Amino acid sequence: MPHFAAAPPIAGLTALVTGGSRGLGLLMARRLVARGCRVTILARDGKELAEAARSLSRPGGPPVGTAVCDVRDRAAVEAVVEDVAAREGGLDIVIGNAGVIQVGPSASVGHEAFHDAMQTIFDGALNTSLAALPHLRRSPAGGRLALIGSVGGLLAVPHLLPYSCAKFAVAALAEGLHAEESGYGVSVTAVHPGLMRTGSHLHAQFGGDAPREYAWFSALAGTPVLSMNAARAAERIVSGVQRRRPRVVLTPAAHLAAKAHGLAPVTTTRLSSVLARVLPRDAVGAPGVTEGIAVENGGQAPASRLRKVFSALNDRAAGRLNQYGRAAPPAR
Repeated sequence: MPHFAAAPPIAGLTALVTGGSRGLGLLMARRLVARGCRVTILARDGKELAEAARSLSRPGGPPVGTAVCDVRDRAAVEAVVEDVAAREGGLDIVIGNAGVIQVGPSASVGHEAFHDAMQTIFDGALNTSLAALPHLRRSPAGGRLALIGSVGGLLAVPHLLPYSCAKFAVAALAEGLHAEESGYGVSVTAVHPGLMRTGSHLHAQFGGDAPREYAWFSALAGTPVLSMNAARAAERIVSGVQRRRPRVVLTPAAHLAAKAHGLAPVTTTRLSSVLARVLPRDAVGAPGVTEGIAVENGGQAPASRLRKVFSALNDRAAGRLNQYGRAAPPAR
């Protein structure tokens, strides 16, 4: 039988997770807490952070730290990282997870969607990485940095182009930093999940024919086989970071898509063109996006029926993962 070396223990190490108040970030923070790490979570909403910290706290364990921070703000990120490192006596593990998703044809979502995606996803990952690296280099345990990309950062996905463009940049950043930081004892893990049942469809932004865009996106994200249980995804990500793996790709569909695009990029591009033709067409009007919950509550009947059939698992995940916040759950 093959022998697999045990992952090095990380109990007692200090960890920071951006976008840690809900969804995948919350689950990764939970797995770090379960491993005995001292965890601080960052997000923009203080009330969501407080609720997340309460759900993460364990009897007899160290308190879970929180910090309100917009990762697009370089100075704010630097200040928070310095504060956490000073309070905890250093930083050992940092996971850059904060992001935004805009769904719709590029002509419908417009320039602002691309700029927002780059600022939140890429600038957020860059600001977090550069602020954390000096501390990670000083970690006695050897620093670990993880940047959450996506299968959308390995091949372009129609109607998710702002997201894909930003995730491609995160993929390059993670791979480049892995090479540059290896000599300083810091491992950098590029994480590329496929679809996961995190309830994130409730916070996605939709352009074009927004109700139909919402319907297909939330349905696919909640379909078994195509999507992955988010708790299992978080466990695999944290395990990969713990083992210092340079790359983690999640879901069979993401593995297949990444390999197919690497081996036959022309074929996969043509297949993407076929997919784009069956997705909703541009809606007439000025470019812009609409929040997911607003779309569902005012959605068209066929779109709403499609979502209800396939998105039940994703809706249940949203309730567990702090996704509703102060908004009402989707109408049933």
